[in-house]
Amino acid sequence: MHAEVNTALDSFDTLGLSAPILKAIGQLGYDTPTDIQSQAIPHLLQGDQDFIGLAQTGTGKTAAFGLPLLDHLDASDDSVQALILAPTRELGQQIAEQIELFAKNLKGIRSIAVYGGANISTQITQLKRPRHVVIATPGRLIDLVKRKALKLDQIKYLVLDEADEMLNMGFKDELDTILEFTPDSKKTWLFSATMPREIRRLVKQYMDSPFEVSVDPKTTVNANIEHKYAIVKQSDKTEAMARFLELEPELYGVVFCRTRRETQALAEDLLKMGFRADALHGEMTQQQRDRVMKRFKDRNLQVLVATDVAARGIDVNDLTHVFHHSLPTEQAYYTHRSGRTARAGKKGISLAFISNREKGYISRMSREMDISFEPVEVPGSEEIVQARLMKWAQVVLDQKAFDKVPFDLIVQMNLLFEETSKDELIARLVAGELERLNVDSGRDINQRAQQESDRSPQRRRSSPGGYSRSNGSSSSRGGYKKPSGNSGSSSNGRKSRSASSGSSGGSSSGSGGGKKYGGFGKSGRSSDSGGNFKPKKSNSGKRSGFGSSKFRG
Repeated sequence: MHAEVNTALDSFDTLGLSAPILKAIGQLGYDTPTDIQSQAIPHLLQGDQDFIGLAQTGTGKTAAFGLPLLDHLDASDDSVQALILAPTRELGQQIAEQIELFAKNLKGIRSIAVYGGANISTQITQLKRPRHVVIATPGRLIDLVKRKALKLDQIKYLVLDEADEMLNMGFKDELDTILEFTPDSKKTWLFSATMPREIRRLVKQYMDSPFEVSVDPKTTVNANIEHKYAIVKQSDKTEAMARFLELEPELYGVVFCRTRRETQALAEDLLKMGFRADALHGEMTQQQRDRVMKRFKDRNLQVLVATDVAARGIDVNDLTHVFHHSLPTEQAYYTHRSGRTARAGKKGISLAFISNREKGYISRMSREMDISFEPVEVPGSEEIVQARLMKWAQVVLDQKAFDKVPFDLIVQMNLLFEETSKDELIARLVAGELERLNVDSGRDINQRAQQESDRSPQRRRSSPGGYSRSNGSSSSRGGYKKPSGNSGSSSNGRKSRSASSGSSGGSSSGSGGGKKYGGFGKSGRSSDSGGNFKPKKSNSGKRSGFGSSKFRG
């Protein structure tokens, strides 16, 4: 049986959920279900049929299966009644966190997340206590079953979340093994963004006449996301990324790369330039991954540089931007990536760095996914300088002068500048600040990108432009110079500029043919008294919302 409906109900109250669940949802501040939630929850509450839910990442699938699942559990039965499989540790952790929040008003319901990279002995000890819900990655689950630390013979509900990704990651054999461990009487709920051949094989082999709900992919493209692209050469992408970070100090986002090597290199380059960045990829230990994610969620990092697999399941509130350092190989991944921002009714920007040769791919995605892409220019050095000057000026305005400067000194300064006009005084102050900033002209990487298709491939320049060290010596990025600032310690021992506050501004001077890059939600006044221009963390750690919220749990 198959259903395809695209209109969500107005309220969770209409879906048939129990009062404790509705209370938890209300306490979390959500009242409007997403399409997949409004379609899936009523069927899953019946609990008498296998189920397939097709929807993209970021559409609220965790709540779609988690809320009705909790309503089916019996707290008086100490056996494991529900098993949720997730492809990555991060997704498993986040599902567990949300399940705990959903169940806060349900007495006696206990859950646990088990995954590789964590101490298995600790997990075995934890499993000796009653657990009604187990959230697990496939490999660790099999290890625990084989050690007889976990029994699945009483499982009533099996949830396969991000099933397509589990198969992409090579968990086919593990899934077959796990499904053989579980009783035939269980109900299987499968959620996936796509339905490839291997998923259909799994459905045919292990599921009995499932009810299928499909949310039209076109409806899952979040209207609150602005899709943009900038044309730059591969060798200029790091510099381009740095310029956007410099222009938008309140930016808080994820940068996607294709490979682990690319991810690590970009994070290290940005860190050397003074930006609060770190990498997340599959070669890191669980302890390292947890440490990076904590720093990112605490907004001690401005950007997280990640691979698609490593970022699977990352659910961080208030992301303003998603950057595609490299375009994904499949359109579905673009939707996965972009869906990290603009959640809960807020706005966000998805920006891809592409070559001239990739413009056709952008056009194809635009047609096939019904997305409007806007070409934008990488900020020029003049724009960066103006932004720094505006932040400096705001710092000056925010100074509590009369609390710090003796009155007699103010009188002396008034006498000194008595015959100097306001305009002349401002010009002198700005000239001094420009000299302190020590800014080079910088290259127009937009123009260079336009010329790329007309040139034969050239050997990468040793100093391709961009940032220079404040002492005047050229770095590997050259061009306009890095602003001075205090250093702080990063997670891996390198130095980064400390966080401060400010606002950005300026006008475009590039000649790349795209529109001036326009963000949103620029900060107001800065509270930084140091006068240094550097990427910074938001004072509040949060962004104001745009429009009504939808539950994306």
